[in-house]
Amino acid sequence: MSHHDVLLLGTGHNALVLQAYLARCGLRTLALDRAPEPGGGLRTMENPNLPGFTHHPHSFFHRAITRMPWFRDLELARHGVRYIEPELNVAMLLRDGRALEWWTDFERTAASFAEFSRKDADALRRWTEEFRPIVEQILIPEAQSPPLEPERRRVLLQQSKLGRRLLEVSALTPLEFVTQNFEHDAIRAGLLFFNGLREVDLRQPGFGHAIPALLASPAKAQMCVGGSGNLARGLVADITEHGGKIRCGVELKQILVRNGRAVGVELNTGEQLTADFIVSGLNPQQTFLDLLPPDAVPTEVRARAAGFQYNLLAPLFALNVALREPPRWAAAAQRPELDRAFMFIVGLERFGQFHDIVAAHERGEIPAPVAWGACPTLFDPTQAPPGQHTAFLWEKLPYALRGDARNWDAAQAAHGRDLLATWTEFAPNLAGSVLDSFTRSALDTERSLPNMTAGDLLVGSFANGQVGWNRPFPGAGSYRTPLPGLYLCGGSTHPGGNITGLCGYNAARVLVADAGKTVWWNPPDAESALVKLAATHETRQRGL
Repeated sequence: MSHHDVLLLGTGHNALVLQAYLARCGLRTLALDRAPEPGGGLRTMENPNLPGFTHHPHSFFHRAITRMPWFRDLELARHGVRYIEPELNVAMLLRDGRALEWWTDFERTAASFAEFSRKDADALRRWTEEFRPIVEQILIPEAQSPPLEPERRRVLLQQSKLGRRLLEVSALTPLEFVTQNFEHDAIRAGLLFFNGLREVDLRQPGFGHAIPALLASPAKAQMCVGGSGNLARGLVADITEHGGKIRCGVELKQILVRNGRAVGVELNTGEQLTADFIVSGLNPQQTFLDLLPPDAVPTEVRARAAGFQYNLLAPLFALNVALREPPRWAAAAQRPELDRAFMFIVGLERFGQFHDIVAAHERGEIPAPVAWGACPTLFDPTQAPPGQHTAFLWEKLPYALRGDARNWDAAQAAHGRDLLATWTEFAPNLAGSVLDSFTRSALDTERSLPNMTAGDLLVGSFANGQVGWNRPFPGAGSYRTPLPGLYLCGGSTHPGGNITGLCGYNAARVLVADAGKTVWWNPPDAESALVKLAATHETRQRGL
């Protein structure tokens, strides 16, 4: 047997962020993973048929990574991690040759909106200005802190003007927010897609703030130079520099429990490893049902884990291509800037398509194509041989195709060809430019990343109350679980999936405190931020 201070189950990016903080505290850490290399969805792979072309099978667009506190604290730039944030950040290309554009320069974004609707450009400006202090003073501290108990949060928010406004807007669904505040069909569609559909169910009450919050955020989509895998390599470099250890290619059999406390793990080989703290970066079913003995936690805890829900609309279908030349958009003849667009959206023309997409997912059928992607080599030529390129197109498609996910094995090649045909409508040069292509379905995602049940890249829905204090479920929402010694840190915890590292960042504060170590960094505190905001509001009221 081998003993460590902390054992981490899984090496997704949240677990790596957590391990890096723990290692810097002097704790002896060991992370375990079935995958051949650490990083989870942070993977950059070489084209299986054409050496020198690299692809991103899961994670590519990273929002605001260089603004994350852990990026600074862990000195990732020193470890060679570098990001690019292209100026024309997103372009939604319409079949009539027009394009709705989001720039890093707000004024250029507003000008693009005004080409469609002056009223909507004014609404964009108004909501951006109104929500900027809400983002800075409430939402960022909340995302970078362990969650508050819901009633405590509501009471604190009610005590300030900004807090009350956030509660008011949050009560809406994203669909309601967009239809109430914007008029143009294409703008409504673009806002819902770029600022909504990729992350939350647009029909979900309580998320009306999601769109104005992203509009007001100064952070835009970024890409990691050299590929997303470089972020994982940078985190691993910091972990090993500070004495942390990682073992890949191992299978977990069970979490060991003694005298009512998690004390270690057993591998499929029979090897046992013990630790003072066990931290799972896996989803609730893997953690509480697959790895824990049935009698380790009360029946109601197992029931809550079993009831954890995944997103209907999160699964992705991916078409990856190696190219002689980058996509040349037909619309660029009139709008040359489009050939340097970072994220591009094709197939989205009207607001009503969202209802069609949801209905198709519910039936397990493929909707009319609405897809988004990028050509990474426009901004980082090292990801392909000189003068050549890689690109990809992603599409939200149902996990259980016609009722069974296994149907993807026979259907995905043909659908990849259909998706390429749609792409070629917008970029005709693709017809003679593709050197190689391959596809990945939501089933492929689940096979390679089993914590993403049903291909859910967010590792759990935000519906059913699975947010904040209650994520993944009541009693396990602040990174500690009902079983002493067992903690959580994955995307199924607050603030949720996507590449943010904040689940691991927040869990680090909890683990370090419980281990009796000093919190050497300076994390924000959501409760203190809300109390300060309320006090500032009261002072201003008295001054009036």
